[in-house]
Amino acid sequence: MLALTVLETCVKNCGHRFHVLVATQEFVEGVLVRCILPKYNPPTVLHDRILSLIQSWADAFRSSPSLSGVVYVYDDLRRRGLEFPMTDLDALSPIHTPNRSIPESETLETTPVAASTHQPQPQAPASSPSPNTSPPVQPSDGPVQLSPEQEQKLRRELALVKGNLTVMSQMLNEVTPGQSKAEDTELLQQLFSVCKSMQIRVVELIPQLQDERFMEELLIINDDLNNAFIRYERFDRLSKSQSPNTQQ
Repeated sequence: MLALTVLETCVKNCGHRFHVLVATQEFVEGVLVRCILPKYNPPTVLHDRILSLIQSWADAFRSSPSLSGVVYVYDDLRRRGLEFPMTDLDALSPIHTPNRSIPESETLETTPVAASTHQPQPQAPASSPSPNTSPPVQPSDGPVQLSPEQEQKLRRELALVKGNLTVMSQMLNEVTPGQSKAEDTELLQQLFSVCKSMQIRVVELIPQLQDERFMEELLIINDDLNNAFIRYERFDRLSKSQSPNTQQ
């Protein structure tokens, strides 16, 4: 399952050259579909995860002739009567993550918008953390092993990411497009911006870590961030389309 999580994240964050390799009929049939053949008696969770990946890639790459291999396999499986898992739009992460660049000295501590709350109240940004004199992971040519001090620092920073993500998700559960208060909309915009900045470092850290526990946690956080961004962008789009009726 970890290998599938890594593969999914690479597809979301890498470019066309990687997509060409993953979307070939040989890879999809020879590796992914082969893993879920009945003779291997695969667990249901593995079976559904692989089918979900094939389905999402086929949907995303259907308009790209150079990536048609996965589309062919998906359509062929459907013709054979194979049932694919239901697609949850709120849980669906985008395939393409925009390229970004920031100074290497930055860490995850991007002025977080404060901690958890049960109601979407306007919140002032938390006090800025002290300057980072020792980033959790220094740029390197390959994976590195974190020292105990670096592990503690990274744990604190991941807690900040999760805290902001929790507040953002709670607010999105409670606000209604076109009917939200101006201060709630402003706080959501702040959270969206902060979480976007934090995601940059999350993605940069993944290939630098040797510890699989941290790597898996970062991959999960990246997926959770993408899911929250989809929800926010849908909320923002609907709010703008209903702007004449927005209640302040």
